[in-house]
Amino acid sequence: MMALKDFVNRMGSDKVLCEGNGPNPPADLRSNYLMNTSIAGLEKADVFLLVGTQPRVEAAMVNARIRKTVKATQAKVGYIGPPADFNYDHEHLGTGPQTLVEIAEGSHPFCSVLQSAKNPVIIAGAGLFEREDQVALFSTIETVAKKFNVMRPDWNGLNVLLLHAAQAAALDLGLVANPAESIKSAKFLYLMGADDISLEKLPDDAFVVYQGHHGDKGVYRANVILPSSAFSEKEGTYENTEGCTQWTIPAVPTVGDARDDWKIIRALSEVAGAQLPYDSLSAVRNRISTVAPNLVHVDERETPTISAEVKPPVKQQVSSTPFKAVVENFYMTDAITRASKIMAQCSATLLKK
Repeated sequence: MMALKDFVNRMGSDKVLCEGNGPNPPADLRSNYLMNTSIAGLEKADVFLLVGTQPRVEAAMVNARIRKTVKATQAKVGYIGPPADFNYDHEHLGTGPQTLVEIAEGSHPFCSVLQSAKNPVIIAGAGLFEREDQVALFSTIETVAKKFNVMRPDWNGLNVLLLHAAQAAALDLGLVANPAESIKSAKFLYLMGADDISLEKLPDDAFVVYQGHHGDKGVYRANVILPSSAFSEKEGTYENTEGCTQWTIPAVPTVGDARDDWKIIRALSEVAGAQLPYDSLSAVRNRISTVAPNLVHVDERETPTISAEVKPPVKQQVSSTPFKAVVENFYMTDAITRASKIMAQCSATLLKK
């Protein structure tokens, strides 16, 4: 992502974005998009408010921590969203933003539960980023957090549960362009491992380059296809939803003519006359460290700071549209699982039950 952003910037554009982050995500402070409590820290909570998220299908490790806490301490769980299957006791408070507004106003019965909590936790789902009323929603969530002492010097219980593997790192690196506005006016579109982004508004005469490894949705609109290594075939840098960075090493050899993503971008930059100033993975990571130093501090979690962010008044109104599930098929959620025969069989068999 860093190499692609540098290349596009050198070509005179700043329209580099990550699928799943929606229009104008709140990327100024890391505490706005990370799991601030940390995954392990969830075990200290005594009340959970889940807003538009279903951890059981979105993040198994997070769900396991919540379930462990509920079983061990009888912590209370309130959930706002569509009907869902949980594996621990919970109270379904409502299906849409109006329930959240009622809690912010102090008129909902669940307010008494939050008021009596010592370490309350709010977890907002990444699906909220995709809504047109996301600014108003997050403002309402912050109101709830302030009202019920969710954020204080010794405890930060306000969390965002990201859905995609690249979301946290993309926000750290500043990939925050508006996807809808960028795509509908694009003459050239470069898809790097982006298989879930909607191309319905892309102009018919736009030239599309697809760089990926499983030939998923983006391939069918591509003019040029550049095969790249899968995550299991390369050294990579990944940041999880709590902001912890990990480096990976290849588990299997690269197939065919595929190359690492950064190597493809580096070669293109040279041909295009906008040569990137790095020739090795270590040099790429040095470049990353100048933008987001936390992304080179491996196996360490840099706790996001809580600060009084100055924000303009929110003029946007919360929509009455109910929250919807962001994972419709648990067994096929990305390009790799959609290409799997085993996952296709699981989907066809188990989802019928």
